[in-house]
Amino acid sequence: MYQIGVFATGRGQGSRGLLQALHNNIESGHLPVEVAFVFSNREPGEFEATDGFFELVQEYGYPLVTSSFRKFRAALEDDPDWRRKYEADALQRLERFRPEICLLAGFLLWVPEMCRRYTMINLHPAAPGGPVGMWQEVIWQLIESRAAATGNNMLSVIEDLDKGPTVTFSTFPITGHQFDRHWKATEGRAISDLKANEGEKLHLFRLIREEGVARERPLVVETVKAFAEGRVRIQDGLVVDGNGNPAAGLDLTEQIEAAIAGGGMQK
Repeated sequence: MYQIGVFATGRGQGSRGLLQALHNNIESGHLPVEVAFVFSNREPGEFEATDGFFELVQEYGYPLVTSSFRKFRAALEDDPDWRRKYEADALQRLERFRPEICLLAGFLLWVPEMCRRYTMINLHPAAPGGPVGMWQEVIWQLIESRAAATGNNMLSVIEDLDKGPTVTFSTFPITGHQFDRHWKATEGRAISDLKANEGEKLHLFRLIREEGVARERPLVVETVKAFAEGRVRIQDGLVVDGNGNPAAGLDLTEQIEAAIAGGGMQK
């Protein structure tokens, strides 16, 4: 069975919801994979929210591996080399696992050696070639440029996080009947004015965010499925299709929109 690893800090609903989506789709038979391990850079007892995530991992019966970077750094008394030493310790704890790909799911500590050990993928909340940065920055850039569409893409993780090649993606329009009146409300207003007055409460901002979030988990699930079925893979650092030919990324828009419309994917 195709095996995946999950790296998650586990601090909020995002990582919890993604793990639930993976598990539900595995249980339904939609996703032909096994979760080899879940790794967190926190330990039980550190944070209440993370403990809830750990309970979910254990409920599902997935191997849980934890190593607190806060405790590790404190024990080294601010040794400037603490990050490399932490990474070496974490990799040793994971030595027995051999996942074919790993997901970053809200993992808040980036340690570059891991992406040399494992084939890793991560979600970026924009279409290929779209805005870069955190999701908030992406949305403001979309509004400022008056973009007609956006999307999400799964990236191959390299040492320069969020700069790796696109593995899979999906797109969706941000114009049309539910968007147009909100675009009209921003006409003639500078982006600085929108940020200063409405900020993230701006209706257009919230609507773009909602539509993007609705597609994030389905894209992760369908990406893992594409890997497990051999439709896409990462070979020598390059994204290739099922025949081994270089690929610019697998377009999963049709599958994602089917999931949004209630096409059978388990949420």
